[in-house]
Amino acid sequence: MMLRRGFILFLPRLVGLLVVACCSMSIVYMLACTPKGDSQQLALPRVHSPTGKEGYEAILQEREEQHRNYIISLKKQIAQLKAELQGRTEQLKNMQNQYPDSLDIRLDHSKPEKAQANLLAFLRSQVDKAEVHSGVKLSTEYAAVPFESFTLQKVYQLETGLTRHPEEKPVRKDKRDELIEVIELAVGSLNKPDGVSKAKPHVYTASDFVEGIYRTEKNKGTLYELTFKGDAKHQFKKIVLFRPFGPVMKVKNENLNMADTLINVIVPLAKRASKFRQFMQNFREMGIQQDGRIHLTVVYFGKEQMNEVKSILENTSKSANFKNFTFIQLNEEFSRGKGLDVGARFWKGNNVVLFFCDVDIYFTAEFLNSCRLNTQPGKKVFYPVLFSQYNPSIIYGDHDSIPSLEQQLIIKKETGFWRDFGFGMTCQYRSDFINIGGFDLDIKGWGGEDVHLYRKYLHSNLMVIRTPVRGLFHLWHEKQCLDELTPEQYKMCMQSKAMNEASHGQLGMLIFKQEIETHLHRQKLSSKKT
Repeated sequence: MMLRRGFILFLPRLVGLLVVACCSMSIVYMLACTPKGDSQQLALPRVHSPTGKEGYEAILQEREEQHRNYIISLKKQIAQLKAELQGRTEQLKNMQNQYPDSLDIRLDHSKPEKAQANLLAFLRSQVDKAEVHSGVKLSTEYAAVPFESFTLQKVYQLETGLTRHPEEKPVRKDKRDELIEVIELAVGSLNKPDGVSKAKPHVYTASDFVEGIYRTEKNKGTLYELTFKGDAKHQFKKIVLFRPFGPVMKVKNENLNMADTLINVIVPLAKRASKFRQFMQNFREMGIQQDGRIHLTVVYFGKEQMNEVKSILENTSKSANFKNFTFIQLNEEFSRGKGLDVGARFWKGNNVVLFFCDVDIYFTAEFLNSCRLNTQPGKKVFYPVLFSQYNPSIIYGDHDSIPSLEQQLIIKKETGFWRDFGFGMTCQYRSDFINIGGFDLDIKGWGGEDVHLYRKYLHSNLMVIRTPVRGLFHLWHEKQCLDELTPEQYKMCMQSKAMNEASHGQLGMLIFKQEIETHLHRQKLSSKKT
C-alpha cells in the first residue's frame, strides 16, 4: 500500500519533468535550425515571398563568383610556386657550373649559406667518397664491386640468376631510361662549346658511342665511363659521369689518343702446338691485320714441340710481314706465373700495356681497344671477365653439326658463362706490374698465381676495373688435373673443369638421360594401346 501511494504522489512530478524536457529540446532545435546572419551565412528567402526567384538567382551568382575567384587565386599560387621552383633550379645549375670539373676542390661544409648549397655539397662529397678518381684498398678479391658493360643495343652483366641473360637488351624500363639518359647527357656535354677552339667543332651523336661501363656502390651512387669515337682514327673521347643518388654530375671530360699505345701480349706455353696454331690465326687477323699496334712475347717451357711452335711463329711473321715478336725459352717445369713475369720483365722499351694471355683465348680488335682504354699508369688496371665456352660436343650434339669457331662465339646462356672466378687475363701497364712486385714465383703449376696478383692490386691504391667484355672468349678444351697439384689447386682445377662442360640444364639432361628415354618409351607404348 505504501508503495502504491508513493508512486501515485510521484507520477505528477514525472509528467512535469517530461514536459519541461520536451520544451527544452524544441527550443534547442529551433535555435540550431535558424538561418545565420549575413556575416556568417546568407539567409535564403522564403519560397512564397515575392522576391524568392530573384533571391535564389542572386545567391547562385554570388556563389559562382566566389568559386571563380577561389580558382583564380589557386592558379596564381601554382604559377608563383612554379616560378620559384624554376628559379631554385637555375640557381642550382649556376652553382654547379661555378665549380671545376675535376672535383679536386671540396666545398666548405662548415659555412652553408643556402639549402641548395648544402645539397650540392652533399652530392659532391658522395663523388669524393666513391672510387672515382683513385682506387681504395680492399681486403679480399670478393670486395671489389664489378662493372657491367653496355652498348647502344645490349647490356653485358655478371649477375644473371635464373631469368636474366649474360647478354641482353635492357628490357626493364628503368634501366633502359637510365642508360639513354646517361648517353644523351654525355653527347650534350661533348657538343657543348669550350670557348677556346675556333675550328668548326665535331657534332657528336649517339652513333659515335662505342661502349660504356657502369657500377653502383650502394651507399654512394653509380659511376659511368662512356667512350666515344674521336676526331680521327685511334682517337677517342671518354666521359666520366657519376649519379650520387641524385642528379647526374659530370666528373671528367678528356681526350684520349691511343694511336701510339702498344700492347705486349704475353703468352706462357708448354707443348700444345696445335692450340698455338689456332691462337696465331686469331692473333694474325685481330692483332696484326685489324689493330696493328701489338707485340707478341711467347715464353716457352722445355723443348718438346718447341721447333714446331717456332716454325708457326716464323711463318706468320713472313706471311704477315710481322716483326714485333719475342721468343723466350726456359728449360724448366711449366709455371704460368713465372712465364708471365719473365715476359713482362724482358721488355726493354718504353712503358707498355701488358696483356697476360693464354693460348686457348680468342680476342677481338675491339677488346684490344678496351684493354687500352681501361688502363692508366699509376691509376688503373683492367681485369676483364671473359666469356667461357661450353663443350661444343655437348652443346651441338653430334660432331658433324658443330659450326665453325667464329659461329660458336656467341654470348648466350646455352653456349657459355661469364668466367667471374677467373683472374688470369688482365691488362696493366708494365710500370704498375713492376711496382706491385709481379707474380709470386713460388707458385708452381696450375692456378693461384693470378689471384695472388689480383689481391696485390686490390690492396694498393690502383683502381681495378672489373667488367664483362664482349670480345674476349675462353675456348673450350679438355682440362687435365694432374696428381702433382696441391689439394687446394686440385680442387680449384676440378671445379673449373665441371663448370666448363655445360650449363646446369644441359648437364641435367645428361644425368637424367636414362629417365628421359624411359619416359619417352612409356609414352610410345601408351599411345599404341590407345
